[in-house]
Amino acid sequence: MADLSLTGISKAYGDVDILKDINLEIRAGELIVFVGPSGCGKSTLLRMIAGLERISGGDLVIDGQRVNDMPPAQRGIAMVFQSYALYPHMTVRQNMEFALKIAKKSREEIDKAVENAARILQLTPYLDRLPKVLSGGQRQRVAIGRAIVRDPKVYLFDEPLSNLDAALRVATRIEIAQLKEAMPDRTMIYVTHDQVEAMTLASRIVVLADKGIAQVGSPLELYERPENEFVAQFIGSPQMNLLAGEVVTAGPQTTVKLVDGGTAVSHVPTTAADIGLRVNIGVRPEDLVLSTGAGLFTGTVEIVEALGEVTLLYFGEEMGAPHMIAKLPGIHADLRRQRVTLTADPAKVHLFAGGRSLLYR
Repeated sequence: MADLSLTGISKAYGDVDILKDINLEIRAGELIVFVGPSGCGKSTLLRMIAGLERISGGDLVIDGQRVNDMPPAQRGIAMVFQSYALYPHMTVRQNMEFALKIAKKSREEIDKAVENAARILQLTPYLDRLPKVLSGGQRQRVAIGRAIVRDPKVYLFDEPLSNLDAALRVATRIEIAQLKEAMPDRTMIYVTHDQVEAMTLASRIVVLADKGIAQVGSPLELYERPENEFVAQFIGSPQMNLLAGEVVTAGPQTTVKLVDGGTAVSHVPTTAADIGLRVNIGVRPEDLVLSTGAGLFTGTVEIVEALGEVTLLYFGEEMGAPHMIAKLPGIHADLRRQRVTLTADPAKVHLFAGGRSLLYR
């Protein structure tokens, strides 16, 4: 088991800052997922933890020991890359045991470690095969097995499923979740751009943006209580709708008059001092429902995507309202070109001022 502490971590290439003042405590046994837009530095941060990138500033502590200048091999870390990085001329067994041979482990220790990892990953029937005859998912399991046999303090995964097709991604994601359940005391850090991976695998998600951390929390915390507009729109697919408005009544329930003439009611509490405050109301597409009366938005459905279990409705700009998406259960193909009104449960309506959620003032 291993705790990690990142204090004031920064990374710069010359005068260009990639990451600045990253502060994060990772508890032993957690599965932490780094997410963020392309170029936000999530893989760079992972590589600094691994020792593959030099830390420009701050302190990285693993199990109470500062490791900034410690070689990667001495950090007790194993990394799984998206490219598998298997030796093509070696069998599965030879790939998995290679690091242990380099470490001069006994034959008995090597066999025991390889057999245990193969059992956990269901690779036993493939131990004597070459990587070229394996599927992409099986190759990734071999790469994970090569990490398991080393019995590291921390596992690092750098977008391990990005090279797999959709069906294999689902299957391998489930296998990684089962692997974590089989090793509950192991600390894992996982980088991905896939929200489904982040939401289903993570103990906590770290959202990176603008060279720093936008928010840290459990998947449901980030989904239900985003601290800012960036996290609100980054977590969830399709992304949260934002509509401009002004607070007209305050209290335990807040009423917002929208620019397009609609009205939104939110359970976000406000005070009399907030009356007249310019805000963005945020509502997720899946929280919108059709209304026969007043609502927060009325518009013409431009595009309908019937996906079977749900239907996506797309609205163009109209009366000053921005592009909107609604995600309704069931099939609603007949709504194309129809003018509809949408509303939402006040408990699902978020309020943001200056990009920050009013819940976190």
